[in-house]
Amino acid sequence: MAAAAVVDVGQGREYSGRLTLYVFLTCAVAATGGLIIGYDIGISGGVTSMDTFLQQFFPSVYRKAQTARGGSQYCKFDSQLLTAFTSSLYLAALVASFFVASVARSLGRKWSMFGGGVSFLAGAALNAAAQNVATLIVGRVLLGVGVGFAGLSIPIYLSEMAPHRLRGTLNIGLQLMITVGIFAAGLINYGAAKINGGWGWRLSLGLAAVPAGIVTIGSLFLPDTPSSLISRGRHEQARLVLRRIRGTDDVADEYGDLVAASEAAGAVKRPWRDILERRYRPQLAMAVLVPFFQQLTGINVIMFYAPVLFKTIGLGGDASLMSAVITGLVNIAATFVSIATVDRLGRRKLFFQGGCQMLVCQVIIGTLIGVKFGAAGVDEAVPKSFAVAILVFICAYVAGFAWSWGPLGILVPSEVFPLEIRPAGQGVSVAVNMLCTFAVAQAFLPMLCHMRFGLFYFFAGWVAAMTLFVAAFLPETKGVPIEKMGVVWRTHWFWQRFVTDNDGHVGHRDTEMTYGKASDIVVC
Repeated sequence: MAAAAVVDVGQGREYSGRLTLYVFLTCAVAATGGLIIGYDIGISGGVTSMDTFLQQFFPSVYRKAQTARGGSQYCKFDSQLLTAFTSSLYLAALVASFFVASVARSLGRKWSMFGGGVSFLAGAALNAAAQNVATLIVGRVLLGVGVGFAGLSIPIYLSEMAPHRLRGTLNIGLQLMITVGIFAAGLINYGAAKINGGWGWRLSLGLAAVPAGIVTIGSLFLPDTPSSLISRGRHEQARLVLRRIRGTDDVADEYGDLVAASEAAGAVKRPWRDILERRYRPQLAMAVLVPFFQQLTGINVIMFYAPVLFKTIGLGGDASLMSAVITGLVNIAATFVSIATVDRLGRRKLFFQGGCQMLVCQVIIGTLIGVKFGAAGVDEAVPKSFAVAILVFICAYVAGFAWSWGPLGILVPSEVFPLEIRPAGQGVSVAVNMLCTFAVAQAFLPMLCHMRFGLFYFFAGWVAAMTLFVAAFLPETKGVPIEKMGVVWRTHWFWQRFVTDNDGHVGHRDTEMTYGKASDIVVC
């Protein structure tokens, strides 16, 4: 199956410039927006495993968990109201994603980030002060709006600012901050659970204001991207920013291609309609299928409900929270592997290796849990060695995700769209991501109750499917300038039927790509 690619930009020529301290710092500040996403993922599962939080807001779940001894361990946390608390954020982010694309296009990427930070601040305040479930959910909705703004604008910002040779490395900074946010949330949950007086959950939820404040203040000091400035008619400012982020005055080639891309974008008046055209079918497919598959890896099940899951397999309250901290630390370490290799090995190899590793781990985790609890999920004393074994395989699964589908599920959709539909395309990607996250978060506890250990086999089947999809249909985008990305579709064995030669390049210099044998990935 021919899929691997070798790229030669401009007959051996590349854009001038280097990785400057300025572009590194701007990308680092923008990537801190991932803290709000990661912190929420980590904090939600932690507070829903705290007895004092359950007693105040979900007493029926608390009573059910306390009386589950001797009964089914799979069903003791099953509550639609409890999952609504967690998943309402993602439904709000889904709705917000349809509006933020217009904001990012008309006002620029930085102000989209600013709006997301402000909304997240408001949501954190409401959740920390909540006295009832309704206030909690309203706070979650505001958090969701913030996540929607950040999830759309930050990946585009990073992809447009980074030099094309290092686009993957700098873009994955967002995923790194997400993992840091998850890890920080795990530590805070572990400490908050030990606070006397039962108000530790308020501290956990309220501290979401810290990452929100960082991205809100930080966005005020960021320049907008050259692409965004050009599309809004600020050509001289765009040229100045481009010179500064590339560290050279020789930016004529890149600037010319950006202007050409902007002129093409100016002809598109209705991007939400035009994105459905046949020539954008390959990019639209990736914007839908990559985030769809990312959520069906089962990772958010692990990260949302890690403390609950570890309680289910027999670890005590403190031990379950500490185990969640351990998986968060693994998540951070493995993300550095992706940062170091994504622009050397490419996207496809990381996708494939990570998918194979996750598949094996899901099958083993499901088998171990099935052997211990069986189909009935009868509570028995769980040996420490058994719980540790499950934790080890969960960590291996998290590592596989953290250097493949985690960062690349964000990177690939942000880099494949041409400028004229880039905000709309990223809006589609975020919307699909949030819809699938909402569905998985809402369905996980009922699915665990009814499918029992078979749930892990369910996700393993999806991991197998998505790994085969990547091997067959995802072209390699490593090293291709973002404004010339159309060429990877024009020369792909399947997607070339949807695009023409004119769709494959932008500007006065062409990009050549030749396909070799698929020796990098063998599909049996």
